[in-house]
Amino acid sequence: MDSERAQLSSARTTLDDLVVKVADIAEGLHGGGQDALAHDLFEVERALRMAQRRLDAVTRRMRG
Repeated sequence: MDSERAQLSSARTTLDDLVVKVADIAEGLHGGGQDALAHDLFEVERALRMAQRRLDAVTRRMRG
């Protein structure tokens, strides 16, 4: 089970990086005439954050 937790921790780190990258791109597009694209990327950011929360919940259950 420790191996799986380590892999999930790595996945969580990857998700963290993706959230930052997607949010940065969305912010750059927002207000620059690309609002529709920015909106879609903000939706992607929200989905990634939801995935982070779900992954955190699974990891907590694995410990318990």
